[in-house]
Amino acid sequence: MLVLVVSLKVKSEMRAKFLEAAEDDSTCSVRDEPGCLRFDVVQDQADPNHFFFYEVYRDEAALEAHRKTPHYPRWRQAAEVCLAEPSQVTRSVSVFPRAYR
Repeated sequence: MLVLVVSLKVKSEMRAKFLEAAEDDSTCSVRDEPGCLRFDVVQDQADPNHFFFYEVYRDEAALEAHRKTPHYPRWRQAAEVCLAEPSQVTRSVSVFPRAYR
């Protein structure tokens, strides 16, 4: 399994717009993409404008399919105005639970 951990720093005045777009991306990804097994949006306890996406895809092809969905351009458009800096992406592989391997 391919796992992305994405760190996102949001402009404080754009927080509500960011959360709306993140919820749309997360919901549509899990609901509409068979290769997207998980898409969590997580907030940093120490910084209310720092978020993480935890995304689990079956494989690289599933990630590529994600980038071709109708909801992905909506997310990219919102990210352009909501993020205070470029996102930081860590590409990983799942070790546990074994169901993701």
